[in-house]
Amino acid sequence: MSLLSLIRKPLIAAILGAVTIAAPAGALYLAGATRAVATAASSAAIPGAASTAAAAASPVTPAPAAASPATMLPDFSSMVQKYGPAVVNISVVAKVSTSWSSQGDDNSDDNNANPNDSPNGNPFGPNSPFAPFFRGLPFQMPQPQPMRGEGSGFIVRPDGVIMTNAHVVDGASEVTVRLTDRREYIAKVVGVDQKSDIAVIRIPAKDLPTVKIGDSRGLKVGEWVLAIGAPFGFENSATAGIVSAKGRTLESGYVPFIQTDVPINPGNSGGPLFNMRGEVVGINSQIYSRSGGYMGVSFSIPIDVAMQVGQQLQTSGHVTRGKLGVLIQPVTQGLADSFGLPQPEGALVSSVEKGGPAEQAGIQSGDVILKLNGTPLKDSGELPVQIAAITPGTNANLEIWRNHATREITVKLGALADKRVATNAGPHQEGGKLGLAVRPLTAEEQRGANTKGGLVVERASGPAAEAGIQPGDVVLAANGAPVSNAEELRSAVEKSKGHIALLIQRGDSRLFVPVRVG
Repeated sequence: MSLLSLIRKPLIAAILGAVTIAAPAGALYLAGATRAVATAASSAAIPGAASTAAAAASPVTPAPAAASPATMLPDFSSMVQKYGPAVVNISVVAKVSTSWSSQGDDNSDDNNANPNDSPNGNPFGPNSPFAPFFRGLPFQMPQPQPMRGEGSGFIVRPDGVIMTNAHVVDGASEVTVRLTDRREYIAKVVGVDQKSDIAVIRIPAKDLPTVKIGDSRGLKVGEWVLAIGAPFGFENSATAGIVSAKGRTLESGYVPFIQTDVPINPGNSGGPLFNMRGEVVGINSQIYSRSGGYMGVSFSIPIDVAMQVGQQLQTSGHVTRGKLGVLIQPVTQGLADSFGLPQPEGALVSSVEKGGPAEQAGIQSGDVILKLNGTPLKDSGELPVQIAAITPGTNANLEIWRNHATREITVKLGALADKRVATNAGPHQEGGKLGLAVRPLTAEEQRGANTKGGLVVERASGPAAEAGIQPGDVVLAANGAPVSNAEELRSAVEKSKGHIALLIQRGDSRLFVPVRVG
């Protein structure tokens, strides 16, 4: 039978057709499999090739690896391992005396007599109604009870010098430092500065691990930072966050705090704040809390301030600060309009200390200090910090705003004692148009207020009351010009555009209050 006749048979033709179709398909499949094996081998040899091949085969293009949030999170493990041993736990003990008050015991000739020595042993005194119940009974006075506390610190020198917060060790009768290797030492308090909340202590040890001191001035808002300390006594705990803000001035007025969202709790006080290079840039000091625990806002002392204070404590045992001798307040938009300032900035002088450095240099109430030694003051809180950092006796160059013009004044700074360098007078309210009922001060009232001229406020309603002015306040000046009668005040109001700044005396305090006049 010939080949042609076989092909013409239906069964044979069907078989040949199936073979004809299957052979090319099988070849294509084998080729694809071979190519896949080769691609996998190439991917193993060349990093990233597999993802490239997958991307080419997929209709959805994946985001670049650099854009993934997971790849941007920092790893602090090596930093904790390296510098954690230089962070110490501090335990303090302070004895607090308790005593019973003696009521009605006026017959005792010895003011220091111990009630335990009394025959009746009555802690309330022999004339109290409870005396019969204590006759013949010995009574022991309560003994001083020890109070314990904990904090953190970090070693700055291998011979045992440690920095911490003043509130951690101030008033302690015993300070114990515990290292990460469980060694414990009784520490000596070298010096304490409550104004900056810095303390230096020392332990009798050598060749200790130390931290690396950085520069807090280079910190940027949004930068990652790490805290190591002992929250609630859990030693060498690491927490991390970012810098939320810089230059925050709190109650002390002398420290431009670093604000972070690093979780800080009781026991973290005095511990170090690290930047991503492993350098200490701050000392964890305070939290803002309504519950007593961490609520998302914490504050650290810049290491530049801390090291300056610490050096003085080690050298002389105390800290000296420059003194200007003024009371200041922030410059709001209303006050800036009143004094003709282009924008609200600087520190407004509300009063000048008699005989102080500022008065001797010619600074007056109503001046706005714009620059200190050529550095602009964007906020009034910057002035106390910068003045305090200057050595007493040094000349400071001030640029001030007075009578719609700038002028230069040189002040020889004094030494700060217990009073503030430049105290913020606090917030004030703004109101609308001026509305006051005033009268001149009598001679006796002027002597009592220690002032010349001025108008006492009899009634404050409407805008003046909304601005915070109260009956009994004394209006001393309007837009920097003294006023002694209602006509002078009215004239100043007519000349003002937008706001008028009234210098108000309330008790012993003076404050500029801006009132909107139209």
